[in-house]
Amino acid sequence: MTVSVIIPVYNEEETIEDALMSLNRQTRKPAEIIVVDDGSEDSSKLKVQSSKLQLKTQNFIILEQQHKGPGAARNLGAKHAKGDILVFVDADMTFAPDFLEKLIKPIEAKETIGTFTKDERVSNWDNVWARCWNWNEGWPPKYRIPKDFPNEAMVFRAILRSAFESVGGFDEDCGYTDDWSLSRKLGKRSTAVLDATVYHTNPDTLSEVWAAARWIGRGEFLRRSIKSLVRFSFPTSLAIGVMKAFRFREPWFFVFKIVYDAGIFISVVESFVWRETAK
Repeated sequence: MTVSVIIPVYNEEETIEDALMSLNRQTRKPAEIIVVDDGSEDSSKLKVQSSKLQLKTQNFIILEQQHKGPGAARNLGAKHAKGDILVFVDADMTFAPDFLEKLIKPIEAKETIGTFTKDERVSNWDNVWARCWNWNEGWPPKYRIPKDFPNEAMVFRAILRSAFESVGGFDEDCGYTDDWSLSRKLGKRSTAVLDATVYHTNPDTLSEVWAAARWIGRGEFLRRSIKSLVRFSFPTSLAIGVMKAFRFREPWFFVFKIVYDAGIFISVVESFVWRETAK
């Protein structure tokens, strides 16, 4: 079976080249790599074009769209894909050499229509804001997925193209949780692969924390919710920020929590007025 790797890119100039070079070192070579620039305002597009020249492969497609969010970008990439299996990765990821080989193995064996990996590690753990992100999410040190996470999930990292097309791809208007929409539409969950190792970058500047929080706040489970306004209000942030700063012995967590919760709070407030969900 052939594999198409699809990568949505939005302002990822710092990481996209490493992601592409990492894919080029795979033991299982993808039939094609499709990068969808989602209206980036930085030099991401130039970095992708430079990588294409370095990789010297004909099976490298660059697509562009106005900024609509990752769901729409993935759908555009899938529309142009020719592989039997679609693999969706992020521009701030790098991969162990056997990542693709292990990720798609259960699909090729016809054991499942799609997979995700439980071996997702933090690539920038030495950064204080990246560590704060894990602590805020309740994730274990250096990993983005808890060890006791179920062996089925709503996120598909790899999926049969026929299954993807049968439900029309991702929903494009649910913001942060767009990658859950395939599972809802299919009525099925993805199957865990335990040892397909991927390294994922956590937000590592306050501006990235702010931008990510603003996007998360537009997600379907938070927007237009009074409960969310209370949960991410300043008094709540203040209390939790102080408590966890002492718990993790990291004073900067207090700053992180105020910035993160403020970003979500503002997005939730805005959601009562209009419905913008693009990242």
